This record gives sequence, C-alpha cells and structure tokens, in this order.
Amino acid sequence: MAEVNAPSRPLSPHLQIYRWTWTMAMSIAHRATGAANYVGAALVATWLVAMAWGPGAYESVQGFFGSWIGRLVLFGYTWSLVHHMLGGVRHLVWDFGHGMEPGQRMAMARFTLFASVPLTLAIWIVTYFVMR
Repeated sequence: MAEVNAPSRPLSPHLQIYRWTWTMAMSIAHRATGAANYVGAALVATWLVAMAWGPGAYESVQGFFGSWIGRLVLFGYTWSLVHHMLGGVRHLVWDFGHGMEPGQRMAMARFTLFASVPLTLAIWIVTYFVMR
C-alpha cells in the first residue's frame, strides 16, 4: 500500500505555547460564570415555583437555602453574577475603544477579579443587616 504524506503546514498553536495572561484567565472565568448563572437562574426558578406550589414546598426549598450548603451555593451564585457583570462592563468599555493599551487591559482584568469579591461581600453584609 502506498504511503500518503500529509502536506507540510503549520499547526495551530495550543495552550502549551501561549503564556497565561490576566485577560485570558478572565475571559475563561467570564464564560464559566455565564454558565454558572444558568444554574443559579434555575435555583431562582425553583424558589419561585415552590412559592407558587404552596407552603410545604416553599418550606422545603427555604430549608435548603437556609442551610450552610444552601447559603454557600447562594454566595457562589452572587459572586458569579457580580463577576460576570464586571466582565461585561469591561467588555463594554473595550467596545467603545477605551482601555486597549496592554497595561490598561491587565489592570481592568485584575479589577474584574479583585472587585468582585468585596462587592459580593458587601451585598451579603448589607442584606444580612437589612433582613435582620
């Protein structure tokens, strides 16, 4: 049988070739938080359906959300929403042509991550004191 030689052509670069950057990591995180927001939206829908279903269903769902694991899930969902929102604002700024210099891009990507944690904590602290 005759051997078939593949044409000599450059291969597409892969992750082993690229150097990890803040913008690359935040792009991946933005996609991951977008997917996580779908799960969080399903949790909100479950809560709303339980309210419509009746007191027994509502108490069950509230029991889960009131537990430590439920609160941890809700905290993660809150962080996911905040992080995804900040990533969207970052992309909106870029769409207007601002912040495209290398230093500015890195600073905005870092801000996305480092601002999402204190904003999430602030939301939970304010909510805790308002709901008390």
